[in-house]
Amino acid sequence: MTQEALPARLPVTDRTRHRRLREQGRLERAELEAILDAGFVCHLGVLVDGRPVVVPTVYGRDERWLYLHGSVASRSLGGDTPVCVTVTHVDGLVLARSVFEHGVNYRSAMIHGDARKVTDPDEKLEGLRRLTEHSAPGQWSYARRPTRKELAATTLLALSLEDASVKVRTGAPDDGDGPDAALGLWAGVLPLTQAWGAPAPDPALPPGIAVPEHIARRAGTRHG
Repeated sequence: MTQEALPARLPVTDRTRHRRLREQGRLERAELEAILDAGFVCHLGVLVDGRPVVVPTVYGRDERWLYLHGSVASRSLGGDTPVCVTVTHVDGLVLARSVFEHGVNYRSAMIHGDARKVTDPDEKLEGLRRLTEHSAPGQWSYARRPTRKELAATTLLALSLEDASVKVRTGAPDDGDGPDAALGLWAGVLPLTQAWGAPAPDPALPPGIAVPEHIARRAGTRHG
């Protein structure tokens, strides 16, 4: 599909308006893209038979679309239906002097829209390439590409990145200048980070097959 440039600032709609903790809201599209690029697992919320279902799944994106995939047998990937997709990164626990003031440092994006089932063969292949490269850069060129049969067994959804909201919380507890500061209790942030471990080979691998460079170089690096 023809790519249309989206505005640099996220539009404010009834679905994306920040009604609580407005100071944590962000309107720059670059912040949305940074949150999406820092992860590869999202949660897809959709109604199935009139009941809400939330499904964790991997994703990829281009400048215009968020791509999600799964089995053609998955009822949550029917397409042409309103959905809500969320991506959240937890950066640390905010431990205040009172339990009421405890919180989380986080980056979160929520995307609304009608998920479109991708039927164009070229877009479907490109969407799957972006999804693969998003989670494992270099893997699309290294591994075998999907066959026609495998493509037919795969559903790919595209969700516009136009209607989204972003919230970010950083920094220390908020009660440092309140009455609880006199309690003499420790308060601060307990950071949370994730890192890739050493690649674990498939036991079925024959001897002599080395870990490809695009995978090996990620070991020990920070994720998110």
